[in-house]
Amino acid sequence: MGKFVVAPLADIPPGTQKRVRVAGRDIAVFNVGGELFGISDACPHQGGSLSTGTTVGLTTSSEPGTFCHSRPGEFVRCPWHSWEFDLRTGQSWCDPRRFRTKAYDLSVEPGETLVAGPYVAETFGVSVEDQYVVVEF
Repeated sequence: MGKFVVAPLADIPPGTQKRVRVAGRDIAVFNVGGELFGISDACPHQGGSLSTGTTVGLTTSSEPGTFCHSRPGEFVRCPWHSWEFDLRTGQSWCDPRRFRTKAYDLSVEPGETLVAGPYVAETFGVSVEDQYVVVEF
């Protein structure tokens, strides 16, 4: 288990997504209204790239003709066969008992904390001003 810097936060503004490669794995990172989510980029159904999918909300119904729309942008629809996955959990909404995609914990950390590290070496004065998205395995 480790932490990997995957992108400056500015590269993934709200309403966008980005595929990143970490330790040989493709991860789809989504920014939904400033909240970050990370899931495996490969749809477990047939391998479509979830980072190129459309984000949608949840629509439920308590009775015919009544609809409730919630959680805008918190689901991704696979571009190949339109299977939908919850960005918070990776759970499939098409076949929840058999399919899910791996969800990853993400954090945003200031550059100066990433530079600090437990290193022993000659040092030079450095300032880091941006914030970066970090994925944890």
